[in-house]
Amino acid sequence: MNKTYKILGVILVVVLILGGMLFGSYNNLVKKDQAVSASWAQVQADYQRRSDLIPNLVSTVKGAANFEQKTLTDVVEARAKATALNIDASNLTPEGLAEFQSAQTNLSGALGKLLAISESYPQLTATESFRGLQTQLEGTENRITVARRDFNTSIQDYNTSIKTFPSNILAGMFGFVPKDFFKSNSGADVVPEVKF
Repeated sequence: MNKTYKILGVILVVVLILGGMLFGSYNNLVKKDQAVSASWAQVQADYQRRSDLIPNLVSTVKGAANFEQKTLTDVVEARAKATALNIDASNLTPEGLAEFQSAQTNLSGALGKLLAISESYPQLTATESFRGLQTQLEGTENRITVARRDFNTSIQDYNTSIKTFPSNILAGMFGFVPKDFFKSNSGADVVPEVKF
């Protein structure tokens, strides 16, 4: 009888240790999944900040005489498309990320064109409000870069956790699936040609 209690005690200790490891692994996966969601929310918040600055920039630029109306329209349309696209952090599919990134790239291109053309308007670039908005946009672009980097770091941490033992067993059982990274735009590795 005494030997039976010892065996049951050992089995109980092993079961408690394994159970604790499983609960710990599961909770760790949930924390990392939440970190991915939080970092994605920061990416979206920084892109939203950029979108919020655009109406002020467009209004400031409209004041410049004979400014290219098509450029302003392109910026407004690109902003509308970019802000209309929302991706839930729980559904970060490769297609959804690509669509989001494409909309943001189009907006970046339209903004870049607007800022490049605005250099031809000395009275515009001399205004304090334009320079202030331009500085805020530059700062926001830096924030976006940092937020995307932090997002990719949290994705790497999460994906590593769901692919390593013993977490991979729980990940499969509870539906934790790998998530995609925020990738650079196609052609970003090509150095732009500058002509004078």
